[in-house]
Amino acid sequence: MVIPLITPVIEGALLVPYPATLDVRHKLGEHVAWLLYEHRRARNTRRRKLGCFKQALLTLVHLRKNETFSQLGAGFGISQDTAWRYVDETLGVLVSWAPGLHEALTGLGEGDHVIVDGALIPIDRVRADEPYYSMKHRRHGMNVQVIARPDGTPLWFSRATPGRTHDLTAARVHGIVQACLTRQILVLADRAYQGADATFRTPYYHHHEQPEHYQQFNRDHARLRAPGERAFAQLKSWRLLRRARCSTRRIGTIVQAIHTLLTCSYSG
Repeated sequence: MVIPLITPVIEGALLVPYPATLDVRHKLGEHVAWLLYEHRRARNTRRRKLGCFKQALLTLVHLRKNETFSQLGAGFGISQDTAWRYVDETLGVLVSWAPGLHEALTGLGEGDHVIVDGALIPIDRVRADEPYYSMKHRRHGMNVQVIARPDGTPLWFSRATPGRTHDLTAARVHGIVQACLTRQILVLADRAYQGADATFRTPYYHHHEQPEHYQQFNRDHARLRAPGERAFAQLKSWRLLRRARCSTRRIGTIVQAIHTLLTCSYSG
């Protein structure tokens, strides 16, 4: 997708435009634009400075390239505040299409298995902000849980909780443990989830000191769980989540919106 050239004027200074390519499929931009069109029509929104496709492109640039709102405003010929409002509106539309936990597990049941994992979304905070500091990762961030198919395709992302939250605690709070137990879905997870019991299967500790069949279990478990890393790799391909500068309350919204975009990419 090629970003069109615009020559914006900000505070009397003429900025120099340059051609740029956004590494997302054109169909994805069209799909987001269609969702915005339906949203505007439902609200009977009057004419905007940017059309639906330009607003969709604005949001994709923000998420994919992690450009600031001042940079976005300059690139699209609008004010910084307008850029923020357009992105916020688009995120809201995308989040409304993100599946809930029970919806994501629809169709799965006894005999199926999923991969559950947690990741830290890095944020800008000082060390004094203790709730956001993860001792495991030695950095500040927000904890996000994922349920993925055996091939690594994400089914559901949780809301974001402070980085200090333990993965097992997060899985219980978000209802993952109970939801998978109710449907008798086998869950493959790492050692952070030991103690979940139910249908969770985690590796053995000190397996090198155990009999061979314990070691073989851990090897098979690691092989089956490895594709789950693909879910977070896809999530963090959107550079905004490699180091988020926004409010911590906004990160969960961004994760849900990106999940919708990933779902659109799969179906497209």
